Amino acid sequence: MFGRIKYAFLMIFFCCVTACGSDAKKSVENSGENYMQSKDQLIAGETMAIAYSGFREGQYPDRGAGANNPSRAEILEDLQILIDHDFTLIRLYDSGENARTTLEIIRDENLPVKVLLGIWLDAEFSNHEGCPWLTEPIPAEKLASNKIRNSDEVERGIALATTFSDIIIAVNVGNEALVSWTDHMVPVDQVIAYVREVKSRTSQPVTVAENYAWWIESGAPLANELDFIGVHTYPVWEDRDIEDGLGYTEENIAGVQQALPGKTIAILEAGWATTASEFGPRASEEKQLQYFTEVSSWARKTNTTVFFFEAFDEPWKGDPNDPLGAEKHWGLFKVDRSPKLVMQPR
Repeated sequence: MFGRIKYAFLMIFFCCVTACGSDAKKSVENSGENYMQSKDQLIAGETMAIAYSGFREGQYPDRGAGANNPSRAEILEDLQILIDHDFTLIRLYDSGENARTTLEIIRDENLPVKVLLGIWLDAEFSNHEGCPWLTEPIPAEKLASNKIRNSDEVERGIALATTFSDIIIAVNVGNEALVSWTDHMVPVDQVIAYVREVKSRTSQPVTVAENYAWWIESGAPLANELDFIGVHTYPVWEDRDIEDGLGYTEENIAGVQQALPGKTIAILEAGWATTASEFGPRASEEKQLQYFTEVSSWARKTNTTVFFFEAFDEPWKGDPNDPLGAEKHWGLFKVDRSPKLVMQPR
């Protein structure tokens, strides 16, 4: 989840793409009660999993200018915390050095952790007219460089999936690279080409992570290439408070199921911020606890794997001048690794 200013514009987009009349809206809402998958559609047999990046104060991933990665000791500490709280399926967002180190630690320490591996795709199209925070076109030379970078990232992902085939249980190609407001847009035909390359050279299931609204409106051609659908859903970004949190999540997933019948669905991001200048009182540890509890129960009932966003707070994200910005405060644990309310004994 990067650059969440975009969600302020999501409701406008979703209302446009789903404006099929009140009867259609009612149909989607009602269908949430009927959504169900079988147990064999769970990813690695898990219902609740976790999105993990692990960047602490002063650390950040490589998004084109180099990285400052966590140490091996810090990653091992994180993984042991997650295991102690029954998270044994994690999502990584790219196939760079930090991902390799995490996989090596899982292997070397014989940890009971499985991984949904990410392949990060940078912009191959300048979406300055659609992305609110891209104030000018991305230069052509940068787009050309990104395409080479993406090709290299795909190769790294394939190599990791091969080397750590006993740990990596699925591969995700691209994270929110297709939605209309993204700053790292890749044309869908190119995403499909990357998916086909990964599928042809790996043994694991392959997916793509996108917002639910994109899947509903535009997802069919890509969905036909995938082993399961990776969906993002964030009620709190769309002005919902906690009393509507689970219900809105159910509507989102029901809409994807209606648009893409017969496809296995996994939620690759769903969460609730605990502090957010953008959300005011809608963000809190108490509301995160309620949303996590309700989503966990729903996931078990419907046989849906949910990667909760996220493991630890990450100060590098969002506006550096706003320490209370939502981007920084989605963790189930604080940046010092102390548990928030949701992870405390009850």
